[in-house]
Amino acid sequence: MNAIEVTNLVKRFGDKTVVDHVTMTVAEGEIVGFLGPNGSGKTTTIRIMCGLLTPDEGEGQVLGYDLRSDSLKIKREVGYMTQKFSFYEDLTIGENLEFVARLYKLRPVEEHVARTLEELGLTTRRNQLAGTLSGGWKQRLALAACIMHKPKLLLLDEPTAGVDPKARREFWDEIHRLARGGLTVLVSTHYMDEAERCHRISYISYGKMLASGTVEEVVRNAGLTTFVVSGPRLDQIASALEGRPGVEQVAPFGATLHVVGSDRQKLEAALADIGSREGVTVAPGETSLEDVFIQFMAASRDNMS
Repeated sequence: MNAIEVTNLVKRFGDKTVVDHVTMTVAEGEIVGFLGPNGSGKTTTIRIMCGLLTPDEGEGQVLGYDLRSDSLKIKREVGYMTQKFSFYEDLTIGENLEFVARLYKLRPVEEHVARTLEELGLTTRRNQLAGTLSGGWKQRLALAACIMHKPKLLLLDEPTAGVDPKARREFWDEIHRLARGGLTVLVSTHYMDEAERCHRISYISYGKMLASGTVEEVVRNAGLTTFVVSGPRLDQIASALEGRPGVEQVAPFGATLHVVGSDRQKLEAALADIGSREGVTVAPGETSLEDVFIQFMAASRDNMS
């Protein structure tokens, strides 16, 4: 069964179409990464799915409930973590969680708070003011508040923005632990390593869904060819390659250049003279998820301009 099944969702604000006929499915127990540039419609789509916004067109179900008529039921069974830390900074961790427990009418309050603190490793910080927490601990508090009422679906909107790599790793370990327990997760992110930790990904650009599938499927279906150029004077080589037929991306990666294009023959022709330079090697490379997303962004038109 699918936890999320939506078809042709449309949301307009004035004369701007922010979500443009988006169709998506997320199976129960699945972790799906939701990717796209800023302003691409990710947050609006997530808000529709958790019952906070009503679509102008389209239909769908979340956890078996109708998007339009059952938004209250959806809200009760979904955990939604916003981009911005949205708890009371002058209350302690424990007091914030007590507030959330009362919102969801969880009884007894103390039992639910204590269990959640223990699950997220927050017990020793119970009496610390939320406003004094680092980014990683604020994130952990936000996640604790989201899962306290035992939701079936977790919607996370760029949850790891601004936290250090260790905190990000721990957060994702926690997400996978929750998913093993049957929780379904839809998470928007800008980080390629996070996208690669998802079971599947969906890429949206300026309101339109461009690709869905496993990371391997999305990379393969993009149809890109990548060559790696190494040697001296890579800055000059990059300048020489810019604008040549078949060359669609030239990007420095450490001491190499990644040269990407969608027409292999044209790309090989563009690189033919480069490989004959002294000390320069041109070798086939592996197309990365980042290469694919840059390509998607280059081909998309900003719907807010």
